[in-house]
Amino acid sequence: MKAALSLDLDNKWSYMKTHGDPGWRNFPSYLDIVVPRALELLESHGLRITFFIVGQDADIAENAEALRSIPLHGHEIGNHSFHHEPWLHRRSEAEIDLELHQAENSIENATGRRPSGFRGPGFVRSDTLLRVLVQRGYLYDASSLPTFIGPLARAYYFKSTKLDKAARDERHDLFGKFADGFELNRHHRIDTESGPIEEIPVTTMPGLRLPIHISYVLYIATMSPSLAIAYFRCALELCRLTGTEPSILLHPLDFIDERECPELRFFPAMSLKADVKVGIVDKAVRMLASAFDVVPVINFSESFKKVPVGVKA
Repeated sequence: MKAALSLDLDNKWSYMKTHGDPGWRNFPSYLDIVVPRALELLESHGLRITFFIVGQDADIAENAEALRSIPLHGHEIGNHSFHHEPWLHRRSEAEIDLELHQAENSIENATGRRPSGFRGPGFVRSDTLLRVLVQRGYLYDASSLPTFIGPLARAYYFKSTKLDKAARDERHDLFGKFADGFELNRHHRIDTESGPIEEIPVTTMPGLRLPIHISYVLYIATMSPSLAIAYFRCALELCRLTGTEPSILLHPLDFIDERECPELRFFPAMSLKADVKVGIVDKAVRMLASAFDVVPVINFSESFKKVPVGVKA
């Protein structure tokens, strides 16, 4: 069985922007710290994965060295939008098309790779967004997170912000809705008005639909590292037993702590020291690689091209 592994390369400024911190406008970055750590860990396991890159970061010269190093290590480059706004799905078709176009050009200029896969910021998607992806020739979308706890995650997030009502309304769909827990938890094809596109959800625990991405595992580790590893092991075993080939997600904050990034100390697990986090990530990745053939999302997608599953958008 295969497993896809990916890293959403959300930068410091993008989290600050969603949080309502005005300091984001200076585009503060931690890519020079996160990218080498992630590449070193992946290299130690001999793995090639997918990095979903934000177009705005690709436009900033200071990020060039870090971003260029990713494809040089053999990793797939995906599109994570240009402005990293979790309300992208509310835009018009023309606005979404421009957003993707800007991101594609910036990412290709920075990395030498043009993305063929997309993941929406904050796990957002819409019929319009999927339709534009098809029109622009994308092979897959990887934006869905089939879990019931999206509203709880959003409430936790809002509790730490100082957003006004208009800003909260704009972020109303952040992390998804309760009904997302009923979405398919495995690869499937979606038929849009512009044609079909493959959807590769960020896998949640089969049956319970609890998140199993690494950031959630690290959140559990703040209570008990051994419990966190046992939780992830159980999730992978359930994937194996149910025939669910998982798509597992990493984030930059899985590699750094609040001492290195005090602006984001409000995020879960930022109190864990970076070396502890990286150690847990290392164990989780080793566990994944021992149970599955770990590949970038694009290879995971190609392995399902003949699967006759259709869902109407």
